[in-house]
Amino acid sequence: MKRFLGTTLAVAAVLAGFTAQANADPLAPTGRWSAYTSGHAQTPPMGWSSWNAFATDIDETKIIGSAQALVDSGLARKGYRYVNIDDGWAIKRRLTDGNLVIRTARFPSAVVGADLPTFRPFTDRVHAMGLKVGIYSDLGRNTCSQAYSPDDTDLPKGTVLEREVGLYGHVDQDIALFFSAWGFDFIKVDGCGLRAYGADSEKVKSGAYRELKPLLDMDSVARSDIPAVQAEFRQINAALVRSNPDGDFLLSLCIWGAGNVRAWGKDFGSLSRTSDDINPSWGRMLTNFDSAAKRAFYAHPGSWNDPDMLYIGKGDFDANHITEARSHLSMWAMIDAPLMIGMDLRQAPKALLDVFGNADVIAVDQDPAGHQAVVAFDSDEVQTFVKTLSTGDKAVAIFNRSAAPIDVDLTAAQMKFRDDADIALADLWSGKQQSFRGTVKLHLEPHQTLMFKARGARVLADGLYLSEQPGNVNPAIDGVVEPAPDPMIHRSASGWQGTKGSGERPIYAGWGGAQADSAPYGEALRIAGKTFDTGVGVLANSRLEVRNQSYRRFTATVGVNDSARDRSAVTFTVYGDGKPLATSRSLKWGDAGQQLTADVSGVKIIELVARAPVADPATLPVTWGEAALLSR
Repeated sequence: MKRFLGTTLAVAAVLAGFTAQANADPLAPTGRWSAYTSGHAQTPPMGWSSWNAFATDIDETKIIGSAQALVDSGLARKGYRYVNIDDGWAIKRRLTDGNLVIRTARFPSAVVGADLPTFRPFTDRVHAMGLKVGIYSDLGRNTCSQAYSPDDTDLPKGTVLEREVGLYGHVDQDIALFFSAWGFDFIKVDGCGLRAYGADSEKVKSGAYRELKPLLDMDSVARSDIPAVQAEFRQINAALVRSNPDGDFLLSLCIWGAGNVRAWGKDFGSLSRTSDDINPSWGRMLTNFDSAAKRAFYAHPGSWNDPDMLYIGKGDFDANHITEARSHLSMWAMIDAPLMIGMDLRQAPKALLDVFGNADVIAVDQDPAGHQAVVAFDSDEVQTFVKTLSTGDKAVAIFNRSAAPIDVDLTAAQMKFRDDADIALADLWSGKQQSFRGTVKLHLEPHQTLMFKARGARVLADGLYLSEQPGNVNPAIDGVVEPAPDPMIHRSASGWQGTKGSGERPIYAGWGGAQADSAPYGEALRIAGKTFDTGVGVLANSRLEVRNQSYRRFTATVGVNDSARDRSAVTFTVYGDGKPLATSRSLKWGDAGQQLTADVSGVKIIELVARAPVADPATLPVTWGEAALLSR
């Protein structure tokens, strides 16, 4: 009874987290942290997944061999612990009881007696290696391979109903089977079943599959039924809590940046895909990276932005392209992405194993503070990202996106270090050590990323700016009323359609979300002509939750950003554990910024609310200039 009661309370807590924003006034303080903390993802998960190497052509030999390669190569000891089976493992759904049936010809250990085949011998074997193991399913009745595979060699067999192996209508049953009966630790949930089986689908019209009205539209956020998709994930989460009373599970949301998930995935799963599938080309890597790189406030310990698996091992990232392979891993580590290897590790050359196994780069990704890197310099050719580490040091990556060499400057100010004190740089790829003051000049080869650990004297000696600790800032309400596609994501020529048609249009919603050291639409943080190098840019009618780690004072200069196109008045309020601590006067465009200071001693959750009488805050970006938490 005690275990049952504890699980019931846990399910209730999960569902309460999802409904916290359903208050009559979404800007009213709640005094709680609402981002996802269920599951077991305090740091980004690391491991191996079958899809990039084998697609649906999977079997026990390949999966166990890859798991053994993780162990034998030493990568498991460095944190690569998850071994994930992707699409292709199910042969059918048994109609007598609704249970899923494993493709036993490919997973022979699943045959145990005459009853339902079970993955338990397989998961026990992987667990005995000191690893964890993941499984695949879909939100709909049918999976992605059933929608898009060119033939049915690896697809489920049987009648139309028997071939319905997705979660739809079977969430509680399947989750209990995967986790309680079979012993999996991780589930990736695709969304093709909610997008590819509409009445106009050729496979539906042929009678091969039943119609399921699409809830997701990759090309149009306005045509996605976001509440309905979220309801599916609520049900999955509740089932996961029931089947995992110890909380040791991971949920991977894989709806490829559709349905504005880049804004709400942080509230629904352990990791959330921010883009369509990656492929082994430099341009496509840029697309996937861009979909997550400027979403630092939308990732936290417990929930991470996922730009898809590492494609190191093929194409532009094979053993003949070590520079590109290092850049791929470096930038995934800087933005706290999951590090999921996608190549056939049984064939991995030492040069690529050395890339995967760089302990210093892995440590940046796995830093326990969980602060995704923030853009410090931005251009189409070169970007500089800076990440605050739990030690107080900074990780710095200078990323040459272009195919030409370039000389760059790295400044103390970009790292929020004083320019009159020594800064020590340790190169995480070469091991080279150097120091400088103020500015250092560096050279990058084409596609190269220079990645450093930096130590210096912070400009803010007795605290941290909020933009230095994005893992402690959650945009519970970011002011975006009508989601709009983000035009700043690299549009690659190597997408699904190649160069047929007119090219991929901007499709990933999230444009206008909360930004670190930038206004929501990319402009500078500027109030009445005064520029702030650091701060938080967000739209009016927003509420930011901030976890306070024993700081005593909050301070910021608040006002309407100069990029605003609305003249409505905005009021800024600072709350501590649900109680008002400081409020500004009404501020309009052109008004000088107002200094706000609040005593936050003993406060656990600070909430920053900007209110304005506007229906759509997209025209009214506001600034929390130099927002910081101070120890005195």
